[in-house]
Amino acid sequence: MSEARQDSLIQKVWSGDRISASEARALYDLPLEELGALADRRRILAKEKAFDGRGNEVVTFIVDRNINYTNVCNVYCKFCAFYRTEKDDDAYVISFDELDQKIQETVDLGGTQILMQGGHHPKLSLQWYLDLLSHIRETFPSINIHAFSPSEFIHFQEVFDMPLEDLLVKFKDAGLGSIPGGGGEILVDRVRNRISPLKAMTDDWLEVMNVAHRIGLKSSVTMMFGHVETVEERIEHLDRVRKQQDASGGFTAFIAWTFQADNTRLKAEPVGASEYLRMQALSRIYLDNIPNIQSSWVTQGLEIGQVALKYGANDLGSIMIEENVVSQAGTTFQMTVADMQRLISDAGYEPIQRDNWYRPVKLENAQGFG
Repeated sequence: MSEARQDSLIQKVWSGDRISASEARALYDLPLEELGALADRRRILAKEKAFDGRGNEVVTFIVDRNINYTNVCNVYCKFCAFYRTEKDDDAYVISFDELDQKIQETVDLGGTQILMQGGHHPKLSLQWYLDLLSHIRETFPSINIHAFSPSEFIHFQEVFDMPLEDLLVKFKDAGLGSIPGGGGEILVDRVRNRISPLKAMTDDWLEVMNVAHRIGLKSSVTMMFGHVETVEERIEHLDRVRKQQDASGGFTAFIAWTFQADNTRLKAEPVGASEYLRMQALSRIYLDNIPNIQSSWVTQGLEIGQVALKYGANDLGSIMIEENVVSQAGTTFQMTVADMQRLISDAGYEPIQRDNWYRPVKLENAQGFG
């Protein structure tokens, strides 16, 4: 790209205009600090009206708990260190008593949400899932149930032989509040066939989100990179996400993280912090219709999570009272509420605890920790 064309592209980004996939590829090759400055500019444009005009003074976070209701799964993804077969000694399905204990601990710590996902269990019934949701809603009415990725819903659709919309409506009526963006990986079928051939392909994954948004369920959206994909396929992933958001408008946040290889069957050279920051910055610039970009401190560590706030992120996600999937792959960063607040304050922002819809949370009688 000529210097004149590069200057024109930089001005386009600075002004807040939409960029093309080919322009994203050109931006990817910019010096990291320059790309970060452009992403920070796009963050400013995206958040300037939030929090009564204080959006660029604020960084948000949520207190929730990641509960895996089962580790039994029959899709055997090469990148996953968490799944077990039914025959494994440490296979489990959570009991309602254990679930209640975990949620009560979350409430006591000021938590407002559970993130609940599991493997594709071949034998749990539809009624088991509906009873699970209604039990949580009745026992803990203040807790949002952020649960079941698109891949899980495609599994449910096949096992329970139900139309997708009917299934989503049943889950929503039983208590489901929103949907996590898990299982997105890279939304390119060549990649998906390499790393998780038994899991949902791109169009099916996006159709779950499309239907969920149509019936009023908001969701996050994710990207896991640094394995078998190319840079161009990462950008194709971003393009599919942006087009879906144009169509259905229900994505509240985008979260990218790097593949964690330990204890998995998928081997790849580790992706470093600079590559993570580069892709997060590019995501902020390209995803001009998704208001919130979340820094993945869980995989990158606290220091890089903080640096990422200058590379387009406006949110630090969850303190992760419990996290099982990433930790099984060898990554075990942890944080308390006090750590989170200090991390944000030290970066020059005001920390605000939020709910799933990015509204401030006012807590009463929370015990707190850390």
